[in-house]
Amino acid sequence: MNHPVAVALSDFSSRFLQAWRDAGQGFPRSEDLVGLESPCVETDSGYEVTWKPVAREPMGDLSGVEKGIELRLHEDISVFYGAQFSGDMAARFRELEFDLLQVFSEDDSLRLQENILGHLVMQRRLKLKPTVFIGALEAEEQVISICNLTGQVILETLGKTTRDVLAADVETFLQQLEPVVREC
Repeated sequence: MNHPVAVALSDFSSRFLQAWRDAGQGFPRSEDLVGLESPCVETDSGYEVTWKPVAREPMGDLSGVEKGIELRLHEDISVFYGAQFSGDMAARFRELEFDLLQVFSEDDSLRLQENILGHLVMQRRLKLKPTVFIGALEAEEQVISICNLTGQVILETLGKTTRDVLAADVETFLQQLEPVVREC
C-alpha cells in the first residue's frame, strides 16, 4: 500500500533493521516471542526469536474495534496497525525512548484490538477525547498515542487530560524516529 503512514512505517522498519546490522546483531531478537507463530519470524531457538518486519497482505484492519465501540477510527490508526507484521521496535523521539508497538501475528491482532477497545471504553467513561496508543514508555502511566479526532501524535498520561503534541501526524512522527538497538 502506498499510504504515507505505511511508507513511513516501512522506512522506519528498514532503518531499524539497518541499526541492528550496524551494531553487528543481525536480525532483531526477543525472548518474549518464543513459540509464537508469525510470518516475520526468521528463527526460533526455543529461548530467543529473531524476526524482521514483513508487509501484511492483505492489509489488516481494526473494524472489530470500530464495531465494538461504534466509533470510526482515524485512517492513520488503521494503516499503522494494518500495514505490517513486526515485533515491537525500540525507538527514540527527541528525549523519549519507547517501544513502537506492532502487530506480530493475526492472533496478536485480536489481542491488540481487545486492548484498544478497553482503552477507548475507559476514555469514554472518563469523558476524554479518544486516542489509540502506538508507543509504550517505561513509565507505564504514559503512552504515545494517535488522537482519533486530529491524527496528531501525542504523549498522554493515562486517565488524565494532560496531552502533549509530539507531531502533527503519524507520517511526520515516524520520519523523525531514531531506531534503538536493545539486546535481550
